[in-house]
Parts: sequence; C-alpha cells; structure tokens
Amino acid sequence: MSEAGIGDKKYNRWIIILSIAVPVAVAFLFSVRIPGVERMGFLPPIYASINALTAFVLIIAVIMVSRGNVKAHERLMKTAIVLSVLFLLMYVLYHATSDSTKFGDMNMDGVLSASEKAETGYIAYLYYFILISHILLSIGVIPFVLITYVRAITGRFKLHRKIAKITFPIWLYVAVTGVIVYLMISPYYP
Repeated sequence: MSEAGIGDKKYNRWIIILSIAVPVAVAFLFSVRIPGVERMGFLPPIYASINALTAFVLIIAVIMVSRGNVKAHERLMKTAIVLSVLFLLMYVLYHATSDSTKFGDMNMDGVLSASEKAETGYIAYLYYFILISHILLSIGVIPFVLITYVRAITGRFKLHRKIAKITFPIWLYVAVTGVIVYLMISPYYP
C-alpha cells in the first residue's frame, strides 16, 4: 500500500471518530450542569458573533481561492475551523451552566403557556424549522469539513474542490442560521 493510502486510512479513522464523538459529546454535555458555576448568559451573543464571523471568513476564503490566492484561502479556512471549534466550546459551556430557553417564553418562567404560544403564532414554526435544520446540518457538516480539509492538506486538490462545493454551502448555512437562531431566541433569554 502506498504512503498516501496509509495516511488516508489514518485520516479516515479520525474523521469517523470525530464525526461521531463530537455530536455524541455535545448531546451528553447538554444534560450536564457544572455545580457551583453561575449561568454564563454573556456567552450566546459571543458565540453568535463567532458564527457571523465564520460566515464572513468562509465567503472571503472562497473569494480568495477564486482569485488564485491559495495561501490566503488556506489561512482563512484554518481560521474558520478554529472559529467553529471556539463556537462549539462556548456553546457547550453555556448549556452546561444554563437551562434551555423556550422560544416565546415572554415572562421567562421556563414554561410556555397557551397565551405565549398564541402570541408567537406561526413565527414559532419558522424558528423551529431553522433551529432543527441548523442542528441537523451542523452535525452533518462535520465529516464534510474534515474530509475537505484532509483532501487539501494531502494535496488532492481535484477531490478537495469537488467536496468543497458541497461543504461550503452547508457550512455557510450552519453559520448564518446560528446567528438567525440567536436573534430569534434572544428576547426570551432570562
């Protein structure tokens, strides 16, 4: 077997492990509360801003590579990955110190009354559609980002470009909808 083939197996193993471990860990950590630590309510606007910055970096990275500036593209993509990891860490930390906020809970008592449901109306359906698609695609984009990155660092640029055409819009959607979800839920934060 060639060295590239051995390296692919090593990377593939890590891609599979991370693609499963990250969502499982996040789901598990959602149920964990850090004792003695106050609610970190300052984090959601920070991680929403990180999502916005990630979207911006992704767009600029695509512009850079389309102009032939591969080095800038590479630096920007590494930045987008770091930003996504920072987002994930802050997101988990926030949820490990806070109960989930209910969309439409205007009196912030943690209970969604019939009148609160009626007040939000059809906007709640839009919110939940965006939220659910954001969550599912944020899970699904993990292997795409990792495969795209591995193909770049291993010099398989034809395959890299092919999967990047799929990865980019999904990752961009996840970053942008992360901001939208924050803006929609933020009036209901305690």
